[in-house]
Amino acid sequence: MTRKYFGTDGIRGLVGEGAITPDFMLRLGYAAGKVLGANPKGKGRSRILIGKDTRVSGYMFEAALEAGLINAGVDVGLLGPMPTPAIAYLTRTFHAQAGIVISASHNPYQDNGIKFFSADGSKLPDDVEAQIEAALDLPMETAKDLGKAWRIDDAVGRYIEFCKASTPWAYSLQGLNIVLDCANGATYHIAPKVFRELGAEVHAIGVQPDGVNINLECGSTKPEQLQKAVVERGADLGIAFDGDGDRVMFVDKDGNLVDGDQLLFLIAIHRQQFLGGCSGVVGTQMSNFGFELALKERKIPFARAKVGDRYVLELMHKNDWTLGGESSGHIVCTDVTTTGDGIISALQVLRAVSDFGESLDQLTRRMEMLPQHMINVRLASRDGVLEHGDVKAAVTQAESTLADTGRVLLRPSGTEPLIRVMVEGKDPSLVQQLAGEIAQVVERIGNA
Repeated sequence: MTRKYFGTDGIRGLVGEGAITPDFMLRLGYAAGKVLGANPKGKGRSRILIGKDTRVSGYMFEAALEAGLINAGVDVGLLGPMPTPAIAYLTRTFHAQAGIVISASHNPYQDNGIKFFSADGSKLPDDVEAQIEAALDLPMETAKDLGKAWRIDDAVGRYIEFCKASTPWAYSLQGLNIVLDCANGATYHIAPKVFRELGAEVHAIGVQPDGVNINLECGSTKPEQLQKAVVERGADLGIAFDGDGDRVMFVDKDGNLVDGDQLLFLIAIHRQQFLGGCSGVVGTQMSNFGFELALKERKIPFARAKVGDRYVLELMHKNDWTLGGESSGHIVCTDVTTTGDGIISALQVLRAVSDFGESLDQLTRRMEMLPQHMINVRLASRDGVLEHGDVKAAVTQAESTLADTGRVLLRPSGTEPLIRVMVEGKDPSLVQQLAGEIAQVVERIGNA
């Protein structure tokens, strides 16, 4: 069934347009209440939790969703501003039927969106999202037994303790000087407390949300402020989260950015050396080839999923592996929690730094990131371009030139009439040359 509203990560868009309106959210709340609020045990009232990031439109959508759910006869637990992974965790601990996140993640404040978690804290299956879309067409009928709403006042403290409990009992960050960038988002009141309570000296930036400054020149997608602050303060490292707290990036003491591939590598080799082994790691089509080679050298299995945490998780479950993620810093450790969690992933990396007894910049030298060059080719038509003989021949020729020292990836954009041509290898000039040659062929075929 083709979904009208749900994308690969919930519903997202510009506030006031399409589905991102109060009217739609009211109906969505009612539909979610009818589908997700169905109590399988048939006893007691169903409950669904709602949390949000710090963007100003969250108040409006929280109220609309709350009204729709209550009208469907579902009790609503209001969490307030909370990281996306915290909502997944709290949904489980409160034995709620579902959790709803109001967030547009790393997007600017003008956007917003909705994500759902099931009772076990995982993303909803496609068929359940399809059921919610179908229920949007139902007439809204007021339940005979209306739901009630309550505010969960201890949500922050519960999640802080959960994060701390993801490390060993005696684990301490004492002596570590950290700069945190919370992107003026959902981790602003939580992340500094977690790291301070574990003993670190913390200087926090991006912790003064005003409803419109979320992700504004800060956070994991704009790390320049963090890089500067780490160097100026002489900190050991810096950590940046995105607006909803499910992504993380690091900065070493010299201000160099450490991305998701490098962080995954450090977690993997730490598990291999100190925690009894690493069964395997799932990356994506965009994961750096140097990451794959470094794992191969250490005999750690590696597999690539399509871009998107949903697909990473699917392949992790299929392979029965507990570690995966994306170069964007969306890292999933399913032996600790059910979804990508920036704070918990950061703590996993800091355990590696501590146990190896080396600085972050020293550890990252164990893996060589290969130069990567991408060209977005805008086309009149993408139909049949990737299957065209000339395009295939150009790719084959480039792969032959790279041999085993690089790779070629052609990927259509999911939202624009583009084909992304990506080449990576050890020689930066060769990589750029090959990407340009393939892009020329793609452009000629697609615009013929």
